[in-house]
Amino acid sequence: MRKFGQILQVAFTYVGTIVGAGFASGQEILQFFTQYGWPAALSITLAALLFVWLGTKLMLLAHDTGAKSYEDLNRTLLGPRFGQAFSLFQLAVLLGTSTVMIAGAGSLFQEQLGFHYQTGLLLTLFLGFWVLRKGMSGILSINTVVVPFMLLYVALIFIGTQQLPTAGNWLILPNDYPILKTAISPLLYAAFNLATAQAVLVPLGNAFSERRVLLIGGIVGGILVGLMLMAGHIALSARMPDIRQFEIPMAQLIGQFGPLVQFIYTLVIFGEIFTTFVADVFGLALQLKQHSRLPNAILILALLAVCYGGAQIGFSSLLSLLYPLFGALSLGWIWLLMRGRRFMA
Repeated sequence: MRKFGQILQVAFTYVGTIVGAGFASGQEILQFFTQYGWPAALSITLAALLFVWLGTKLMLLAHDTGAKSYEDLNRTLLGPRFGQAFSLFQLAVLLGTSTVMIAGAGSLFQEQLGFHYQTGLLLTLFLGFWVLRKGMSGILSINTVVVPFMLLYVALIFIGTQQLPTAGNWLILPNDYPILKTAISPLLYAAFNLATAQAVLVPLGNAFSERRVLLIGGIVGGILVGLMLMAGHIALSARMPDIRQFEIPMAQLIGQFGPLVQFIYTLVIFGEIFTTFVADVFGLALQLKQHSRLPNAILILALLAVCYGGAQIGFSSLLSLLYPLFGALSLGWIWLLMRGRRFMA
């Protein structure tokens, strides 16, 4: 039972790190998959396989090499010079994604709860500082609570979609994009998410002594991410193209179940945004700590302040600009990860 609990902690933390503002809101699924029509189902299958394989491999490499932060792992993959250079790039990526998470929380509070945009930002910052002070134990705990609820609500959305006459749209939606752009989308998605997820997956690989726990937990986590992607894609496809007008399209899908269920789901979306946000800031703080003598609390506060400033740009604008760009720049890194030798050794 202890090992089973540890496997679930690994799997849920993996899922919670990947499933952030873009995924939970539906924007990420729309932009990387659903907009490409019927081929998106194939793209999601490929992305899920990459998450199972490379996410698990990432944790095992960190475990085997004793890497404490993503910079340590990048030095192993790329060598000292290029590893440090790529880690600086990762710092910029994580700052960008953390900013997207904060902006997503602000949009959620504004669009779904009727609060001011700044209220969502400040509340997320406050809760983030509280969890981050607890370190890895805080991240494991928050994911163990939030991710099961997210799985439940994604299942609820999928079941509700099956009652619609357009439930089969995901099989027939046209694709008006070039084949190359459609084919590279799942690679960009996996590359971006895994490159940023290493901020937590690397220290997670050192948090458990048994490789088998990491192996099974990574496989389960990758499968769950794939299933959630597919369920979200099918539900969004049934409401295309009208669903594209919303900042938080997934929240609109749950509206059919009544205001109480929609309110609870809004909290779940916030939880998913929050888990990825604290994961990114946690990884940033670990890297900066290796190069600074400042107390950890000061580093965290400085990072939160930078994220708050960037979030003033807005959620959807940040998502559409930063995610594809970061995904393209991460393709080289993911290729090196594929060639690593320490998987299941």
